[in-house]
Amino acid sequence: MAVKDYDPKRLKERQTGLDITASDDASDERILLRVVSKPKLKSGWVGVDTVDDMIVALEEDAYDKGVLIGQRFTKAAKRKLREEGIQFVSNKLRPNFGLKKLYFVAKDLVDELCKAKCGKTPRKASDCTGYSNGAYSCKTRLISDNASFHFERGWKNLLQQDVLRLLAMHRAIND
Repeated sequence: MAVKDYDPKRLKERQTGLDITASDDASDERILLRVVSKPKLKSGWVGVDTVDDMIVALEEDAYDKGVLIGQRFTKAAKRKLREEGIQFVSNKLRPNFGLKKLYFVAKDLVDELCKAKCGKTPRKASDCTGYSNGAYSCKTRLISDNASFHFERGWKNLLQQDVLRLLAMHRAIND
C-alpha cells in the first residue's frame, strides 16, 4: 500500500482474514486488498475457492482492482488469479517495483519518521543529529543512509529490505 500510495478507506474483518478497501489517489480507482490469514485449505495454501470468493467480491462491490495477500498459493489459484488479472502477494512472491519507486517510498517514510521523532525533516545531511563522529545514534538515519547506498549500487533486494524496515518502524510509531 505504501509503495503504490493507496489510501485505506475501510477495514472489514472476515472469517478467513481481512478486507481493506483502498483508493488510488492518482487514478480514483477502488481497490480491494484481501489478506488471507486463515485459508480454507487445512494445509495453509490459498486455493481456487478463495480466488473465486475474491472474484465475486470484486464484481459485487464494483472494485476496479484487487490484490490477494496470503502465505502460499496453489498452482491452480495462481493460474486463475493471472487469468482474472488479480495481483497476488506472499512472502516469496513480492510485487516487482522499480528501484526508483522503492527509493522514493523509502525517502517519504524517512521524512515522516524524522518529523515524528524530531519534529522536522532535515533539509541537508548536516541538519540531522542522528550521525556524528562516525557513529549512528538514530536507526532511521542508519536505514536512510543504507537505502541511499543500496539505490546507488542498484541493489534492489537490499533496498526492499530497507523499505520493509522503515515500514515496520512507521507502523510501530503509529500504533
